[in-house]
Amino acid sequence: MTMAPTTPMTPMAAERTAVRVELLVDQRWFTVCELTDLTPGRGVAALLPDGAQVAVFLDRSGRVYAVANRDPFTGAYVLSRGLLGSTGGRPFVASPLLKQRFDLETGRCLDDEGVVVQAYATRTRAGTGAESAQVA
Repeated sequence: MTMAPTTPMTPMAAERTAVRVELLVDQRWFTVCELTDLTPGRGVAALLPDGAQVAVFLDRSGRVYAVANRDPFTGAYVLSRGLLGSTGGRPFVASPLLKQRFDLETGRCLDDEGVVVQAYATRTRAGTGAESAQVA
C-alpha cells in the first residue's frame, strides 16, 4: 500500500482582527483568550503564568468578567462552571457545588460577607498579546 505525500496545511489569511480578552495581573495586562472563545452566559477556566486559575465569563450583554476559579467553601476549582445571574443589578456567579453567589465585579460572596474571591479587571482589545494563558 502506498500513501500519497501529505502537504502541510497553510493557515487561511485572516481578514478580521482578533479581539483578545485581557486581565490585569500584577499591574500589567495579560491576554487570556480570544473573545470568540467565550460563550455568553458561560464561563471558561484559564491558567495564568504563576499557576493561578481564573474563571472568565461573558455575560449576555457582552461584558467580560474574571474571578479566581477556586471555590473558597469547597476548595474545588469550579467557579468557571457556575451559573451567571444578577441581583439588585449586580452580576454574580453561583458556585455549581454549594450555590454560594460571588459578585463578578468585586469577588465578594453575596451569601457570606466574610468571604471574597479575587476579582480581576478585564478589557477587550483588537490585536495579539505577547503572552497568553491556557484556556480550558
